[in-house]
Amino acid sequence: MTRGTEAEEAVCRWLAEREGEMLALLEEVVNIDSGSYDKAGVDAVGERFARFFADHGIPTSWRRGDTYGDALRAELASPGSNLKPVLLMGHRDTVFPKGEAGRRPFRIVDGRAYGPGVADMKGGLVVNAFVLAALAAQDAAPGPVVALMTGDEEIGSPFSRPIIEEEAAAARAAFNGEPGRASGNIVSGRKGGIFLNLEVFGKAAHSGANFADGASAIGELAHKIVALHALTDLEAGITVNVGTVRGGQSVNTTAPFAEAEVDLRYVTPQQRAALVTAVERIVAASTIPGTHARFTTRGDFLPLVASPESERMMATYKAAAADSGLHVDGEFTGGCSDAGFSAAVGTPTLCGLGPVGGKAHSPEKYMEVASLVPRAQALARAVLRCEAGR
Repeated sequence: MTRGTEAEEAVCRWLAEREGEMLALLEEVVNIDSGSYDKAGVDAVGERFARFFADHGIPTSWRRGDTYGDALRAELASPGSNLKPVLLMGHRDTVFPKGEAGRRPFRIVDGRAYGPGVADMKGGLVVNAFVLAALAAQDAAPGPVVALMTGDEEIGSPFSRPIIEEEAAAARAAFNGEPGRASGNIVSGRKGGIFLNLEVFGKAAHSGANFADGASAIGELAHKIVALHALTDLEAGITVNVGTVRGGQSVNTTAPFAEAEVDLRYVTPQQRAALVTAVERIVAASTIPGTHARFTTRGDFLPLVASPESERMMATYKAAAADSGLHVDGEFTGGCSDAGFSAAVGTPTLCGLGPVGGKAHSPEKYMEVASLVPRAQALARAVLRCEAGR
């Protein structure tokens, strides 16, 4: 087994020789539609990575689900080691609908790669897969290393969350392959987020002949939207956004039903309880007599909050990146990710370790091709240094 600086250099040389292979795999998986609700597509991406691991002699296993993409687990064992695993995390689902890959397939223009999910986060999955393969090829694993590839992160990981928590609780460190920031930085902190579906029920009546007999659900929803938006506190990092609204029966009927989708964001675990309590009060109160409302939680991300252990891990990664020719810092973002789940079980976690990208969740989303190999090398060095505590 190769150790120390010799191992790092051998692994990094192996990675440096495989940019073409990395881009070829990335093209394949980007050209497979894998929206969060497209289980078949998400699983097809997983099967492609499973074949990659098999080609490199790395065993895999599956956690199967009926509704969302299955969870793929690849493990590079380290016989005789008593160390906990290092966990490499990532998700295969995207925010894009069926057919998007056909409309704008993978392409490279002026050093940037484009296509649905190219950076968020199929590029990060390719990095994780090749780092595992490099460690296997050089017999350099610093104890067990596990790659977990889930399929429902974009909608809050309703199936995968307990799997992530279970794997993270058994690990000594977690590296999440979400895209690096456009600045080149990685992510040291993230907001938590809750996605709610708000339903308001009223009473239909003819809006001309029997107006007083009705109770407008749309009118009540309007009051609730104003109250919900008033919970926003930019200084504290709390935002509330009603992103979609639907309702009503016809222009000449008082609306018997209306609904909205609500996005709540917060910074610390302590803020969450107060925010949810405030939402519950707004939903329970009725301004228009004869209406009532309820809400259901559709997604629930936990914040990624720095700890002394994750700050030491950040120092390790920054040094590893510097030795790979990169200057990086930690950066806070209002976006959510699965990193909050691993951090919440007490596992030191870093996020945004994938290739550098920008313009998230848009057709203009890109990945900087030149960042692919150096970010893989930086991650490999950081994983190797977990053993020595450097």
